Amino acid sequence: MLTIPFPAQAFGTNCYVLADAPGEECLVVDPGIGIEETLREVLTEYRLKPAAVLLTHGHIDHVYSVTPVCGGDLAAYIHSEDRYRLKDPLGDSSLGDQLTGMLEQQFGKKATWREPERVVEITDQERVTVAGIDLDVVHAPGHTEGSVMFALDRVPEGVSGDVEVDRTLLTGDVLFAGSIGRTDLPGGSMADMQRSLRDVVHPRPDTSLVLPGHGPATTLGREKASNPHLQGLS
Repeated sequence: MLTIPFPAQAFGTNCYVLADAPGEECLVVDPGIGIEETLREVLTEYRLKPAAVLLTHGHIDHVYSVTPVCGGDLAAYIHSEDRYRLKDPLGDSSLGDQLTGMLEQQFGKKATWREPERVVEITDQERVTVAGIDLDVVHAPGHTEGSVMFALDRVPEGVSGDVEVDRTLLTGDVLFAGSIGRTDLPGGSMADMQRSLRDVVHPRPDTSLVLPGHGPATTLGREKASNPHLQGLS
């Protein structure tokens, strides 16, 4: 599976492009702030055509570019409990005022928002098949009510290292290398996060490659062994 990660221009959000191979349709996961030019370069280099956008949750740093990426044709997939955030993600969190000033300073314009025309609500354990790629929706609330992970029974081409991986988990802001997503923003819950880590994240195979919403890739086995938030859950 062709997997191209690159960071957004703000908040270090990871955007991922997934495809069966060059020259095929692709999925865009979490198109954050200022990713449009880099995305165009990736699509041109690998001769890819976007088929849909997948959102791990509705925070502005993960969805800011969803409407220009989707245009009027492509659907944005988001969990039903985070669907309301796409109506006004700028006003949804404490990032709103900070983001408006930051974008004006960095890009010469204030943050604006237009809701995507096509939105598909997804639910826990639903299988999404787009662009020839099968992904399972794994609901893991805590960072937001509708935070999800996307599980694939495939790994990116060229993955190598000192541990075996045979599947991929796009974790959004549920799990990072050495840490977890914050729970102090509106809609966040530490109690829900702890349940998600215990009942949803920890039982998954150690051989899962973790592609998080921020920071470097890791493996679930490595996180179970070293991430303090996963200790004592087995």
